[in-house]
Amino acid sequence: SRLLANRFFIERGNPKVHWDAGINSLPIRVACEKNIKLVFYAEHGESEYGGKVLNKNSDKIRNFEEVIENQIGDDPKNWISDQVKENDLIPYIYPKLDLINEKKISAYYFSYFEKWDVHENYRFIKSKMNFVKNNGRITGTFQNYDSLDDYIDPLYYYMQYIKFGFGRALRDASRLIRNNHLDRKKGLEYVNLYDGEFPDKEFQTVLNYLNLTSEKFHIIVDKHRNNEIWKKAANTHKLKFEI
Repeated sequence: SRLLANRFFIERGNPKVHWDAGINSLPIRVACEKNIKLVFYAEHGESEYGGKVLNKNSDKIRNFEEVIENQIGDDPKNWISDQVKENDLIPYIYPKLDLINEKKISAYYFSYFEKWDVHENYRFIKSKMNFVKNNGRITGTFQNYDSLDDYIDPLYYYMQYIKFGFGRALRDASRLIRNNHLDRKKGLEYVNLYDGEFPDKEFQTVLNYLNLTSEKFHIIVDKHRNNEIWKKAANTHKLKFEI
């Protein structure tokens, strides 16, 4: 996993490519092994937040074509190298469709049946169990309860900012404004304060995991910087537009 995280951060500016593959493939693989007929995923990202929807029923039924195109973006067998063998990639490789059909396994999105609202999900789970929030806000945003379960998340969203010009605070604010949990003025304040915040917290831990020096890290970041939206200003970079 560390070898792949290093490789994908260097090559694609995303150290979580294989994690996305695992999230998508492993539940279906376990369902095949255990004869679990019905699998639910959370939300269909493309219909909830915007993206390329490939099939008319994509928001309801998980489609293999979309999984490869939108969630993974690659065939994990392409990741075989001198250090990574095919057996190492089994958790990331989607089961064969013939096997899924033979086992009569169906996979759906929960968001088709129930309105998907991260804030309401948080309130619900908080009412049912002792859900522990982040101690303070999460790096790069203003909230402290959504997507807080690994150290690399802040880097992932920072690279989103480098590539596309919007970070985690804008993502979170947009979703909360859309669902009437936050007004637009306050959302813009949060974006101006926190969007694109450098992931200082646990930075050394992340560097150690990726087996990178700080110097090499910053070289890789700038390699993935989108020059269509960034301009050089003195010793730093600034976006060519304002939110």
